[in-house]
Amino acid sequence: MNENPLGTQSISTLLKKFAVPSITATLVASLYNIVDQIFIGQGVGYLGNAATNVSYPLSTICLALSLLLGVGSASRFSLCLGRKEFQHAARIAAGGVVLMAAAGTLYLIIGETFLIPLLRIFGATKEVLPFARQYAGITLLGMPLLILTNGISNLIRADGNPRYSMICMVAGAIVNTLLDPLFIFAFHWGVFGAALATVLGQVLSFFLAVRYLRYFRTVTFTREHFHIDIKDSFLTCYMGISSCMNQLAITLVQIILNHSLTYYGALSVYGEDIPLAACGIVMKTNAILLSIIVGISQGVQPIIGFNFGAQKYDRVRQAFRLAIKWNLVVSIVGFLLFQFCPGAIISLFGNGDPLYFEFSILFMRTFLFMVSINGVQLLSSNFFTAIGQAPKGLFLSLTRQVFFLIPLILILPLRLGIFGVLLAGPIADLVAFLVSVILVTHQFRNMKTASPACVHAP
Repeated sequence: MNENPLGTQSISTLLKKFAVPSITATLVASLYNIVDQIFIGQGVGYLGNAATNVSYPLSTICLALSLLLGVGSASRFSLCLGRKEFQHAARIAAGGVVLMAAAGTLYLIIGETFLIPLLRIFGATKEVLPFARQYAGITLLGMPLLILTNGISNLIRADGNPRYSMICMVAGAIVNTLLDPLFIFAFHWGVFGAALATVLGQVLSFFLAVRYLRYFRTVTFTREHFHIDIKDSFLTCYMGISSCMNQLAITLVQIILNHSLTYYGALSVYGEDIPLAACGIVMKTNAILLSIIVGISQGVQPIIGFNFGAQKYDRVRQAFRLAIKWNLVVSIVGFLLFQFCPGAIISLFGNGDPLYFEFSILFMRTFLFMVSINGVQLLSSNFFTAIGQAPKGLFLSLTRQVFFLIPLILILPLRLGIFGVLLAGPIADLVAFLVSVILVTHQFRNMKTASPACVHAP
């Protein structure tokens, strides 16, 4: 085969080629929830916004599964391509797809069976529960498709076709965006219509992603490749565990945050439902920024993985540093918008009383105050995954959410009330940033002695 451009083209050219479509795809994926939130807020009100907020952990858990299997498969796939182990790379990718289908089916069954208890665990109040049940009951139907689409998209990028990966996600988002106002305002279907529009968009994205399996550039699949091998499955999960745990940690934070906000909100002038609705808006607005950072991370992953596997460590360093620069530019823009334009952003999600806007603005400015450095931890975690050092990636993925943010959410409000919940965010961001810098700096110093890791079964 010809020399793979991942090992020869300039890093800046490669990052543009891979990251820009990846950013577009992840940005569009986040719009599924944002578009629903905007139209529901306009058509249903802030209780509808609160319903999508307490349903959101179902989506983040779904994304965690797709990252576990998609990033795990793609990371191993890239490392093995760098070592020119093409047959093994094909077996990894095909086995990963089978795992995605099995995980999606199991997730749907569990989610629909325990939907009401789960929504209560996620923080649904008595007033919010009927809306959340209707919305989540429909969106769960599309989650097996979402797991497969997101997982296969990671493999498509690793195969060297980030543009097609982007098309898969954009096509579904366009369908969702067009159908949302039709179903909500013209047909008056409320949260049911928003959920149905989301699922129909996911159906289109799914078919586009599965279609690509016949047209992989670097490997050719046979029927024998599509089976579950226990050892291979374990190693794929091992490689994707840091990305998965980072997402699960976000889910856990969301649940604890919801309960803390309703508890301390009830002790304040804002009540239970206003903080819950405000949290949904702020977290999903921040999700737009995070989706861009995730897109940069996914775009740089095959570049780092291939060159580490090929022992081209200078290119590994160069790729990571350029990704960090891109992240800082985007994050600073986000910081400026969150600090100076919070009212305009919140107004997009519908109307509310003065207390609703007052708390939403306070939430956005305080909780996202350190957003300019927030992405460094995520990029660093995925960097270690890409070079085959999953334990370090897992540790970093847990620092901000589990080790720092959750304890702060539980401790600070004891003295500061509901403001302590908001203040936990920027403190956790700062500490996680410092830990990430220390670990990555140490890794760069030791890179010359590192051995490439194509993680595979014997």
